[in-house]
Amino acid sequence: MPRQPSRYAIHLILGGGHRESIHFESLEAFQNWYAGVLNAAPTPEAFVNVPISELEGEYLLLRASSIIGLRIEPIFAPQDD
Repeated sequence: MPRQPSRYAIHLILGGGHRESIHFESLEAFQNWYAGVLNAAPTPEAFVNVPISELEGEYLLLRASSIIGLRIEPIFAPQDD
């Protein structure tokens, strides 16, 4: 029986060499966020909300054009509380 990840770490690679990691409970939740927020930005210079997983209801604001890459990592360990 294949293992199921408990969550996914999304590593945003930003212009200037910065990196930010966010977590989603499922790959589908990430895909919905990506399609609904990041991909639907009206212009590349528009700000988008990036959910900060450790802080409920708080967001990081980034320009859509500043995200130059994504790395998706499945996490199999239980989440630290």
